[in-house]
Amino acid sequence: MTEPAPPVPGRQTVSIIGGGIAGLALAARLDPARFDVTVNEQRAGLPAVGTSLAVWPAAQRALGRLGILDAVREASPVIEGMSVRAASGKPWTAAQASGLIGVSRIDLIRLLDAAVPVSVGRASGRIDVVRPGPAGLVVGADGVHSSVRRSCWGARSGARPTPYLAVRGVVPGRLWRGHTGEYWGRGQLFGVGPAADGTNWYAAFRSGAGPGSLDVAAVLAETRARYAGYPPAILEVLAAAAPQTSLVQRVWTTPPLGSYVRRRVTLVGDAAHAMTPNLGRGACEALVDAVTLAEFLNTRSVDEALAAYNRARHLRTQALRAASSAVMRLALAERGQPARDALLGIIGRRCRSGPGSA
Repeated sequence: MTEPAPPVPGRQTVSIIGGGIAGLALAARLDPARFDVTVNEQRAGLPAVGTSLAVWPAAQRALGRLGILDAVREASPVIEGMSVRAASGKPWTAAQASGLIGVSRIDLIRLLDAAVPVSVGRASGRIDVVRPGPAGLVVGADGVHSSVRRSCWGARSGARPTPYLAVRGVVPGRLWRGHTGEYWGRGQLFGVGPAADGTNWYAAFRSGAGPGSLDVAAVLAETRARYAGYPPAILEVLAAAAPQTSLVQRVWTTPPLGSYVRRRVTLVGDAAHAMTPNLGRGACEALVDAVTLAEFLNTRSVDEALAAYNRARHLRTQALRAASSAVMRLALAERGQPARDALLGIIGRRCRSGPGSA
């Protein structure tokens, strides 16, 4: 780790807590002539396991501002379309995804890390309590369990668990061909799509597993059993899944916040608006948060920049957080599953028939 240099007179100090997507993007975009920046990350080194993230156009523009969009595109397959299907494989709806790419989280963090100027200090270790100082700016980029948010917004802002587990991984081969999209069953969903070096997959279902660490091999076995009645393509993906290339996590979200700014403290990414993964927007909005905040800070006073950032990002991301939660409830419906399936079947038939059809 590079230790931060002593502050330069006339430059504002910025302490970024969290060296994930949002923290690295912010550090990469802040003007070194205006700011002395330190990134504190409790993780040692880059992550070893990661799945694919869908990068929507607004996030791609943010990557362009960071100067790494071409490199991300080179490392990422294009996602040409997505469908929503019944658990049987019967398609309900399909949509083209023009310009959407799927980047490995590992590749994205590696490229963001390389884009951070050498002048940025690095520090490691866990930070449990954060207090705003009289001078510098503190940015909470430390995810759904943010210590910055808990310290400065209070205990009620703590992360909230959902009843769902997310199981994700990458397997070799192009098993996604002809099967890209999500399969919605009773209280569970399964998604599959392209990855740079194979097939990206993910599943979500209700689980009573405790809040501690989860045994990946055991959860994989449970996942295979839960999806045993799904189409052969899904079974093939799960048969190829291995614990060392899979992730198992409880899905957590943040409660609604009235503002992302308190004095000289602000939040970006999941620390501000962690959402369920159903719209595929968490990483994208983290990138847009970071670049938006950096560009306001680069051109305005700190207080003006924080106010402008809050205006630009708060309502939009809170709306996406709520929308993602609504889609998860729909996708993982249990008692309402028959009615959901019937409605989606009607919508799918009308979409395929085109306008004017009875």
